[in-house]
Parts: sequence; C-alpha cells; structure tokens
Amino acid sequence: NDSDHLIIGNDGGVAASFDRSENWRMYNNLPIGQFYQIGVDMRDPYYVCGGLQDNSSWCGPSRTLNQYGIRNADWYDVWGGDGFFNLIDPSDHTIVYTESQGGSLGRVDATTGEGTRIQPVARPIEGQEEEEDRTFRFNWNAPIAISAHDPATIYIGANVLLKSPDRGVTWQEISPDLTKQIDRQELEIMGVLGSEPMISPNDGISTYGNITTISESPLNPALIYVGTDDGNVQVTRDGGATWTDLTTNFSGLPERTYVSRVVPSRFAESRVYATFDGHRNDDYTPYAYVSEDYGRRWTLITDGLPTGWSVNVIAEHHRNESLLFLGNEVGLFFSIDRGAGWQQLKNNLPTVPVDDIVIHARDNDLVVGTHGRSIWIMDDITPLERLTEELLASVAHVFPVRPATMYSLAGNWPFWHATYAAPNPPTGVRIRYYLKEKLSAEVAPVAEESSSDGSGPNFQGQGQGRRVSGNDDVHAKLVITDAEGNTVRELEGSGDPGIHEVGWDLRIDPPYEATSGQGGFGGAPRGPRVLPGNYSVRFHVSGADFSQEIEVRGDPRSQISDADREARQAALLSLYELNKSIREANQTVARLNGRLSDLQALLGASEAAPDELQEEVKQLSDDLSELRRELNQASRDARVANAIDGSTTRPTADQEWQIERAWEQVPGLVEQINEIVTSRLPAVYRACDEHGIRPDPGKPIEVPKKPAG
Repeated sequence: NDSDHLIIGNDGGVAASFDRSENWRMYNNLPIGQFYQIGVDMRDPYYVCGGLQDNSSWCGPSRTLNQYGIRNADWYDVWGGDGFFNLIDPSDHTIVYTESQGGSLGRVDATTGEGTRIQPVARPIEGQEEEEDRTFRFNWNAPIAISAHDPATIYIGANVLLKSPDRGVTWQEISPDLTKQIDRQELEIMGVLGSEPMISPNDGISTYGNITTISESPLNPALIYVGTDDGNVQVTRDGGATWTDLTTNFSGLPERTYVSRVVPSRFAESRVYATFDGHRNDDYTPYAYVSEDYGRRWTLITDGLPTGWSVNVIAEHHRNESLLFLGNEVGLFFSIDRGAGWQQLKNNLPTVPVDDIVIHARDNDLVVGTHGRSIWIMDDITPLERLTEELLASVAHVFPVRPATMYSLAGNWPFWHATYAAPNPPTGVRIRYYLKEKLSAEVAPVAEESSSDGSGPNFQGQGQGRRVSGNDDVHAKLVITDAEGNTVRELEGSGDPGIHEVGWDLRIDPPYEATSGQGGFGGAPRGPRVLPGNYSVRFHVSGADFSQEIEVRGDPRSQISDADREARQAALLSLYELNKSIREANQTVARLNGRLSDLQALLGASEAAPDELQEEVKQLSDDLSELRRELNQASRDARVANAIDGSTTRPTADQEWQIERAWEQVPGLVEQINEIVTSRLPAVYRACDEHGIRPDPGKPIEVPKKPAG
C-alpha cells in the first residue's frame, strides 16, 4: 500500500528505498553471497578467498581474534568483475591468483593490494604460418590450477591448456585445441539455429568450446586431466606432449554434457573422478564417475544421490581415500566408501547450490562455497574421516582431537548497525565421541564428590552441564587429565547412541557453581585456563577406557617466558582457591543476617526479652555488617583475577600486592564468621530459650473425622 517503498534484489544483495528510488539503503547483514570457486591459504587462522557473482573476488578469515566473530570489515577485495577462481600460493599466502570473466587472470600481492594481469595472449606460434586474428577461447568461468609439485607452476584453460612455470610471467601452450571445435552457429536453441536471429544470440554465452576444469595429479606432475563445456574429457600422461580423448569411454552420458570436475586421486595414480552438469541441455540427471585405469573404463557412482539435480563438484579427502564429498544444486553429500553410496550432510546447512568444496589440508576443515548462502565451514571433519563400518560396530570411540590454540580474544567495538557477523569457531577443544548404544547407569556411574563439581560448560563457558541424579538420562562423563594424570576437568555429554561433541574451553572447573540469575558484568564464574602442554581425555564404557591425547598451544602472538607464565598461573590458582572461601563466607554472612532478622523480630514482639539479649543480637548484626564490608574489600582485591586472566603477562606489582592483601584478610574474616556460627549465635539461641522466647509454631490442625454412613 506504499508505492514509495521499493525493494530490489540483485547479484549484490537486497536494497530498499522509501522515497521512490531517490535514496537506497543496502542491507549488508544478510549472508546471501553467490560464490563460485573458493580457495584457502595456510595462515593460522587460515583465510578463505572466493569469487562472487558480479561482485568481485574477496578474501576473509576463517576466524577472527576478537569476541564478535567474522564481520564484513574483516574481508578485503582482491579483484573486480565477476569473481570466479581464487587460489592462494600454499607456500606464500601473500600471492593470490584470482580470475574474473573470460579468463581475466591476475596475480595479487595481498600485502600491498597490487595486482598484475597475467592472462595469456594468443601470440603467433614459432614455425607456423601466422593465423589471422588468433585468439584463445576462455570460458566465462575459466579454470585455473596451481601445481601440487611446484607452487610457481600454474595452469589456465582456454580452448587449449596453458602452463606457466614462473607464476604467470611466461606462458606456454601444452595442448592442441582440446574441445570438439563445434561451430555453435550450427547448434539449436529451442529449435532455432544459432545462425538465425534470436533475442539472446547463443543464449548469451560469450564463447563455446573451452576448458571448464583442470586437475594435475598430486602423485605425478605429468598426469593432467581437463574437461570442456562441450563434453570432452582429455588426459595427458607426459606433461602435454600427447593427449588422449576419454569422452567415448563414459557409458550412459549424453553427448556434449558440460564437464564440471575431473579430479585425479592422491592415493592411486590411475584413479580419477569425473562429474558432469547437463542442465544446459535440459538434463538434470546426476552424473558422477570413477575410473581406476586412467580413464579407459568408468563406473557410475550415484547411488544415494537425488534424481533431478545435476552435479557441480566432487572432492576427495586428503588422508582417507574412501571419503568423498559432492555438491549439487540442493546441497552437500558425502560417501565413506569411495562413492558406492552417498548420504546428505545437512545439519544446519541450508538447501542451496554447492558450487565448490575445499578440505583444508592442515586443519581438516570442510569449506563449502554456495551460490546464494555464502561460504560455510564445518570445523575439523575427523569423525567423518575416521568413520568406518568397523568403528560403527565398536562399543565406543573417542576421535582424535585437533591441537588447540589458546588465543587471547580482543574486545573491539561491537555496536555496528546492520552488519552481519558470522560466529567464530568456539575457543577450545572439540571432543567428539561415538556410542553404539544408549548408556545405562551400570556403564556410566555418577562420580563421587571430588574436587570437580562436574558442571561441564559448553565452549566459552556458555551453559553448564549437570550431575546425573534420580531418573535423569545417563550422561557420558569425560575426564580431562594433565600429563601427570591429575584431573583437570570433568565434562558431561550425551549418553545416546551416535556421534556427539563436547566442548572444553581449556579451563579447569569453575571455583563454585553459579546460582540462578548470577551474571552481571563478571558473568558466570570460570576457572583459570590451563597451561600449554599435553593433556588427555578419557571415558569409561562397558569395562573399557577410551581416550585421546590433546595438545594445547599458547597464543603464538604472546611473548612470555616460562617463568612469567608460571607466575601468572600461580597467581590465578591462588585467587581460584581464595574466591571459593570468599564465596562461601558471603553466603554464610547472608544466611546469618537472615537468622538475625528473624531473631530481632522475635525479640521485638516479646515482653520477656532482656535488654542485654537485644544488645547482643544488635552487636552480632553490626559485626556481620563490618564483616560484609571487609569481605567486599577482599572480594574486590580477589577480582583482580579477571584482569590477570585477560592478559598473557606476568601479574603487575600492584596485582600481586592485592592478592597478598586479600590473603591477609580472608582467613581472619572466616575465623570471625566461624566464631559466630559455632559460638555466639548458638549462645543467643540458648538465652532466648531460657527466657521462653521461641518462634510461635502456630495453632494445631483439627483432625478430620469421617462422616457416619
């Protein structure tokens, strides 16, 4: 009902106008990026680069070192145009190869932002008669690749394959035209020849007959596969000297089906995977194949994939040859048996086209580029990597734990309007375990009371676990121990069948259990973080222990000596113990004040109360007020723990003085409180009883009588 209010959606997102397009507001807090290919670097934390539909190419961190996540401002633009392939030199993260439409390839210095255009030019070939207007035919989304054997060697595909040994300074053609070399004017679109008049000539495709995918074997640099938009799959086993056309070796594949990926295996040189996307020919059948003999024979591997959705990408895990991932127009799928069967990997991933898949070689993260919902990361896919039929048949299993870095997170300014922020990965350790059957009380007994209260938090202390009691479901108890075998933390996880995750925030147990509503600026209580070193996690099921080692690393940005780190930890542990006593003392004072209030009301209502008894109760109340004041002072000193915990440095002299002052005060205050509890207040109760001053128990209740008849 408001014609001045306009909303527009395009490749750049969503914008609105409230004054009939005089002014527009762009909504930058929607994660709706349309990514094509993506790449990752080897920084720690690593960065992800990707090309966006009509929105340039961008790079951003997989996590930030602040508390507010990954925001728009954390990304930087590296290249213009339609963003497509973006690959980072694995040996130097400052070198980014980025490409926009039609093979417009650049090598960008991520430090300075300078970009060098390195798209190859079709020059005359020495010894051959010069062709008139010789050009390369690049796909709108022309593929590039970095050699797994030499990071200075890169490839780009046109109608021929081009190779550079020096990061794009020079190029050489290492193939003839690898396409079908079809005159697209002879192809029909909806029954109309390309040579005939039409609104969108050749359906808007700038060129036809070009390479769409390039893959060099991780095992042999001379083994290279390419696929083309007109359906060819070609291979060279001698670095480009000779090529073999494999196209006719695929059974059941329609002619001229767009090749979306050809991926040689890193485990067997003769093994190679291929996927095809036939939607341009009105064919939405999923096509995915594997060959074990360099492409001579191919086997279809689509069992479990949904019909009616073409395949965009396939990827092989770098450590497990049986683990494959596949992306199509509706999501992400995985196989643990080299494609014999596929399952959808859903969780919170939306239904969306998946255009690219990268598995980070160091961190084992699954990075997914989607066309419409931006980039998604599944952190540490070790459970999928280790998932086998044998493991699923076992009683239980704890999966290997990725080393954890104790990053110190900055605060930064969080209050930016209309800004999207992706959550950071949780700080700490992801502990994943498998249970074949639901736990029973016999196999998961509740621990006796110990130094740990069993309140295992989720990551970053958000949420608390609980002890198992009564008729509650039985939880798995996971015990964290240090290198000497001392218990550091006890956590609880699900006792149901399946694979579960529990987060350890690298802290020891809280000094005390938080009460309902506790929080404020300080938040719920937390124990100090552990020291860098080696730890282990174990849990007990059916008479057997299952465990894994955990490596905890310090923040590499923090320059602190071992002596200073140990002094810091000693101060935090000292305050940890002190805060337990302060907490208990404050609770006791509060309870005593309540008792004294009741006594004062009782004495005020009694005519038999002697003055000296009332004076004693008043003196107790005054003494408790003074104890409360002194406890508050000691508590303020003890809260220096928050400041020490917030900085990986040795405590300052003032902080050490505050700790000492608190220790000088608290034991004496506790003794005074104990004297009231054990001596002074009981004496008042006895005196009251002697004078007949007692709480009124109330009137007795009339006993009911059953009616007669």
